[in-house]
Amino acid sequence: MTKKNNILIVGAGLCGSLLALRLGQRGYNISVYEKRPDLRKVDISAGRSINLAFSDRGIKAMKLVGLEEKVKPLCIPMNGRMLHDVAGNTVLAPYSGREHEYINSISRGDLNALLLDEAEALPNVTIYFNHKSTEVDFENSIAHFYQYETKSEVSKKADIIFGTDGAGSSLRKSYYLGKKFLFSFSQDYLTHGYKELSILPAKNGGYKAFKNALHIWGRGDFMLIALPNLDGSFTVTLFLSYSEGEYNFNNLTTKEKVLEFFTTYFKDALELMPNLIDDFFENPTSPLGTVKCSPWHYKGNTLLMGDSAHAIVPFYGQGMNASFEDVVEFDKYLDDAQDWESIFKAFEKSRKIDTDAIADLAIDNFHEMKGHVNNAIFREKRNLEMALEKNFPTEYSSKYSLVTFNENIGYYKAMTQGRAQDKAMLNMIADHDISISEKTSKEELAIILKKVQTETENILEEDRIAKNM
Repeated sequence: MTKKNNILIVGAGLCGSLLALRLGQRGYNISVYEKRPDLRKVDISAGRSINLAFSDRGIKAMKLVGLEEKVKPLCIPMNGRMLHDVAGNTVLAPYSGREHEYINSISRGDLNALLLDEAEALPNVTIYFNHKSTEVDFENSIAHFYQYETKSEVSKKADIIFGTDGAGSSLRKSYYLGKKFLFSFSQDYLTHGYKELSILPAKNGGYKAFKNALHIWGRGDFMLIALPNLDGSFTVTLFLSYSEGEYNFNNLTTKEKVLEFFTTYFKDALELMPNLIDDFFENPTSPLGTVKCSPWHYKGNTLLMGDSAHAIVPFYGQGMNASFEDVVEFDKYLDDAQDWESIFKAFEKSRKIDTDAIADLAIDNFHEMKGHVNNAIFREKRNLEMALEKNFPTEYSSKYSLVTFNENIGYYKAMTQGRAQDKAMLNMIADHDISISEKTSKEELAIILKKVQTETENILEEDRIAKNM
């Protein structure tokens, strides 16, 4: 390994631009190739993932590259979920019982632009736009591109090639089609898709709904969510089945049908969205899928990172955060290792168990958000979790807090601990072994906490025994 290595990164999205910045800071010569135009000069949002949930794992990555203070002005804190019922009643469900813990709404474009600016400011980083990766010769470390502006084929050789080109990665496709080694790949789609809509700012430039929350209209088999933007608008996303149910994307084909659907299930949202019909028929309907694959690397030549290696559905708000955490975890191996192949092997071995875990958790949270948030036992569990976190902040963290606010705990550990806690609580609430009310004292909560901890350990021990049988 040498700082004279010429490194090529395919994809200048969030993960690729952060990786370019970090490797550039370490002194490597970096070339980044991106198929899209420069987003700092052209609006390319096109109704897809305009804003994202940004939390502690992502913030840890910003600290690594020295951008924590520059990112803060781009963030809107969201302290909890604002739950909307069919009648239009709302209740704010905090994300944590600890007041300093919250997630942020952040513009994908603004964050990507910041990372591109910082990477390009380094003399050893060069970014090329309008270059579509068509194939990667991973044995010889040569990437082939189609240059849109000149309509020509371009080939670039490098010492190392990183694939950060998203769920449709050309490097991953080359692994699969190359058949040079045993490569496992799965791509699982939900029966639901998504469509992005919007709530425009009020006439005075303010917000038409409560600003500091992630709004959810959970309706059992489908849902609507809304995240705030800095300009006073909200990005609204409809998650709905393609073909099942009375209303689905396949049959919402007329203005009348769409208005009937929203009037029935999202009346309070509809009142804020006079632009609904235009958004609905102009913006695409997109699929929701999970990608898992193995291995992520080939010898010491190429490596997949971010969505290229582990695309997930968006329901835990961890897709971007997980990709950023890839860079943080990868960076740890760069100080001591003697060769790229050993780095790639060690990185994947430690990282894949966590990315598989967050993929599974994201599916779990899909069902929780669209249905369980309105379930009485679930509500009681969340109220109890909030009380425990508030009164015993160092002794208890919910599954959501373990995943979202404990950036020094791996996703797999957060998943196993969190699932056991959930099972323990739900069972004891259902059996009337524990309960909470406004009159529950701290002393009574301490007894409940001990019961939850004991039952959680019992469940974890049972799982360990079952796993070893």
